[in-house]
Amino acid sequence: MADKDDKWETNVAGKFYVDQQCIDCDLCRETAPDFFTRHDDGGYSFVHKQPTTDDDVALCQEALEGCPVEAIGDDGA
Repeated sequence: MADKDDKWETNVAGKFYVDQQCIDCDLCRETAPDFFTRHDDGGYSFVHKQPTTDDDVALCQEALEGCPVEAIGDDGA
């Protein structure tokens, strides 16, 4: 389970985030490319834009549920 105390500072504020467990597998970037991007120097994904529509939230939720190391979190905001 993702830990918001360990989330990357590069995440934009909001409901979804990626923490330091990320293994750079690319699943979230493939599932929801409008919201997740890669930090090239650090080799991890982070949330660069928060979803605003129900469809967008569903994509981010799909990425969260598919993350193999549970590095994506939803802080309920």
